[in-house]
Amino acid sequence: MLNMQADTTARLELTLPMPGSSLPKQQYPQKHHHYRFEDFFAFQAKQGTITDWNGARNIFAGEDFILALIQGLEQEVGNASSVLMYDLGKAWGQKDFGTFKQWFETEYEFSISEAQLPFVLEAWWWPFTTQGWGTWEVDLEEQANGFLFISIFDSAVARTLGNVGKPVCHLYAGLFAGFFSQLVKQELGCIEIQCYAMGETYCKFLLGKKDRIDAATFWQTEGATVRDIESRLQQGEYLK
Repeated sequence: MLNMQADTTARLELTLPMPGSSLPKQQYPQKHHHYRFEDFFAFQAKQGTITDWNGARNIFAGEDFILALIQGLEQEVGNASSVLMYDLGKAWGQKDFGTFKQWFETEYEFSISEAQLPFVLEAWWWPFTTQGWGTWEVDLEEQANGFLFISIFDSAVARTLGNVGKPVCHLYAGLFAGFFSQLVKQELGCIEIQCYAMGETYCKFLLGKKDRIDAATFWQTEGATVRDIESRLQQGEYLK
């Protein structure tokens, strides 16, 4: 099952704590971001609600919901559905940064700017892993060159759609673009350069400055492989 949080744009999230309920954080005050499913969620059967570690309301959605959402968008707006999903993801990521910053600094008692980047990123993504969005790896080796790579294993979207021969995780790409742009206070873009829905074993995203993303997008449309794109970027080849 996939757990989705959202506001009126990208996710169904209500940050109102449930009165009279015992939140997971209250039950396990010494735990941080290494959650078990049973620890992360509090199920209030009488109220019919699910509350997560940070006090936000959640819903559970199955693969049928994801499939219907994506197919419905494609029927309504055609090829523009990928842009719409990216924009929704970006709005989600931008808003989620504010939510994350607040609970991170409350829980760990120091600011994000004082923390090591790998620690911040793992703290941010652990709840997503618990919610069913998949595990990840972030390659920061090329960070100084204006881009980095993110690998997602067991993408909820790609797993649901199966092998359709094209990248489908536009929501993830937007989420990464929105969150990281807020994190580094610089406008960044993101594209999926490898997808489980194309027969690959995992999904891979390129996150970076506009010229890097524009170059990779162009090369991808020209038939470049993931290794081609990585090699050309690492050699400093961008669109001028």
